[in-house]
Amino acid sequence: MTVRVETEAGVAKVILDNPERLNALNATMKDQLIDAFHGFAEDDAVRAVVLTGANKAFCSGSDVTAMGQADVRSGRRKLHTAHTLIRAMMHLEKPIIAAVRGPAVGIGWSLAMASDYIVASPTAKFGQVFKKIGLAPDGGAVFLLTQYVGVLRAKELVMSARIISAEEALRLNLLTELVDDDKLDQRAMSIATELAASAGLALGMAKRLFLGAAGVGLDTFLELESHVQNQLLSTHDHQEGAAAFLAKRAPKFEGR
Repeated sequence: MTVRVETEAGVAKVILDNPERLNALNATMKDQLIDAFHGFAEDDAVRAVVLTGANKAFCSGSDVTAMGQADVRSGRRKLHTAHTLIRAMMHLEKPIIAAVRGPAVGIGWSLAMASDYIVASPTAKFGQVFKKIGLAPDGGAVFLLTQYVGVLRAKELVMSARIISAEEALRLNLLTELVDDDKLDQRAMSIATELAASAGLALGMAKRLFLGAAGVGLDTFLELESHVQNQLLSTHDHQEGAAAFLAKRAPKFEGR
């Protein structure tokens, strides 16, 4: 299993485990995560969730093995799956604590931001690197980043495609806490255990209020994101970006 779930004392621990890809999400992993979070919604024994990665990484994005081969139809299906996952997390009326070490890139960063607490070690690194492959961010990243840091800073993070350290993420209010790496799992479980013992219905309703306060709304935004990204999937620049990424060379974009 590339997604493992361990449950103890009201807390479900979800572990991404795809070591060859630094826990990059493939289609099977996305489906497993969707099933897990939908299951938590119906399981009264689960009162809080910890999401983390094995092998000193959180999630390095989507698995790029087949990148550059998608047409609009398959690209839309892929985005639908990613959107279903983000919705499952953000609509889950139970707290989610992301425990992040190592890379949290692309949709990996979206998974962290779709959580309610983000606890990270100094090894954590975050980035939206989509422009390097001729795409706009997906996985709700623009929506989520804007909620965390505002439009101006979110634009800089997306358009620069730079990788930021855990220390900078904390300064930008993109982390709840920064803790030593050897204490990360313990701290995430401590938060989850405390929340699992509290008024679960009240926490769930609070999550709904935060989502409702987000302006345009998640579902409307994700539909817009789907239209934008599927147009970009058919561009020359994406094909060039994908080929350059896989060949480990600099892309030569033409703006078409």
